[in-house]
This record gives sequence, structure tokens and C-alpha cells, in this order.
Amino acid sequence: MTATITSRDGTTLAVDTAGQGAPVILVGGAFNDRSTVAGLGAELASGFTVVTYDRRGRGASDDKADDYSVANEVDDLAAVIEHVGGRASLFGHSSGAILVLEGAMRGLPVDRVAVYEPPYRADEQQPGPPADLYDRLAAVVAAGDRDGAVELFLGEAVGVPAEAIAGMKAGEAWSFLANKAPSLPYDVLLSTPWQVMPFDRIAGIGVPVLAIYGDQTAPNLAAGTEAVAATVPGAELTVMPGEDHAVLQRPAALAPILAAFYG
Repeated sequence: MTATITSRDGTTLAVDTAGQGAPVILVGGAFNDRSTVAGLGAELASGFTVVTYDRRGRGASDDKADDYSVANEVDDLAAVIEHVGGRASLFGHSSGAILVLEGAMRGLPVDRVAVYEPPYRADEQQPGPPADLYDRLAAVVAAGDRDGAVELFLGEAVGVPAEAIAGMKAGEAWSFLANKAPSLPYDVLLSTPWQVMPFDRIAGIGVPVLAIYGDQTAPNLAAGTEAVAATVPGAELTVMPGEDHAVLQRPAALAPILAAFYG
């Protein structure tokens, strides 16, 4: 069932709900919309009320904000939680993982939080993207250059080589990526840019947390995930054999881990 809800600043969000049981909200990262997490939702729907939504500025959701703000995205998550009854468990992938952790840190009414490879820097010695990446990316988006925004994000935020980006531009999936370009500054802001993890705030999370990464992922993503698990009191850590950052493409492997955690 699809519904349209309104966030604090008037932004409308497209929300899908399926299944039955305790509500679990699935939140994707950069270039994701609710279709990207739908496969995982289908795997979980037999035991939970699964909720997916288009984050602002992508898919069928709009964006009323004059400026990009992490607080706006947290408000959106709060509106989705209210829509499903006022309390829920959360799952986030990549920048979506940072978003759900932000929600927990800011006191949203959540029961459990599972995250897959939040792109935190585990320490200051790890290299990060250029400090002016957000400003340049926001300017490219404001100019309406969606292809340029995707190239900039992939090249400088993710570290994809130029020749690989050129190959991606020739592929069928490029239009899907370009469609998400207006929301990419949010993904950079959430990571600010790929910020050193806010250890004191993370340590204050008072709900159960499960941190997951794949053993084939990038070392920095593994380190960030391990840092979350080591910092949240009582958090669990799971390492998935044979998996990398693209785990949402193989939801059958991830779903049993989440179902056991949400219980």
C-alpha cells in the first residue's frame, strides 16, 4: 500500500507499507529509492510490517527545503515513524545507516536499529573526500547538471575511477542514477564529508544496535562499521561472508540476520 505523507517543512514523502507484525522501516543510501530496498522488504514482510519510503528529493518524494539539512531528513524519518503508529525499528544502508543512527541519537521513538556499512571514518588518519565537495556538488545540482553531479559524487565521494564512470554512463542504469542526483548533497551532508564518527553521541544511543558489514567490502567501510559496534553500549557486530557494499542486490542473505535481530 502506497501513501503520501507530509514532513515538518511541507515536503511530501511517498511511503510503501507491506506485511504484518512489528513495523520495520528500511532506509537506503545514495542513489537508492524505495524500489532499491523493496527486495529486502519482500523477504521480511512475512514477519514484520515493512515500511519503505523515498527520501526527499528522489523518487516520488519532493523537497520543500531552501537549503540542505540533516535535520530535515531526520524530520522525514520522524514523519514516517508517526505514520506507522509512532514507534518502529530501523534499518539503514550506507548513508541511510548514518541517517537512522542520527534518528536514534536525536531521540526518535525507535526500538532497534540495524545498520549496514555506515560510511563513517573510524579515525582522523583515514583519508576523506575534499572538504569543499558539498559546496561544489550543491552548485552542480543547482545548475541542473545531473550527469555532472553523479560523476562528481562517484569520483570524489566514492572514489570510482574516471574510466569506470565513463563505462557506467554508457550503461542502462545511468538514467536511474542521474534521477537521484538532486538528493546527493544530502548524502554528503550526512557524512560531512565522510566525517570522523561522533563517538560521544554514538555512545549515547540507548537502544539495541546491530552493525553489519561484508568481508569483501572496502576496508574503510569495515572499519566504520566496527567502530559503531565498539562504541554503542551492548551493540552486536555481524560480518557477512562473501558480501560487499551491494548487499541489497542479494536480500535473501541479509534478511534472516535482520529478522533474528528484530525478533
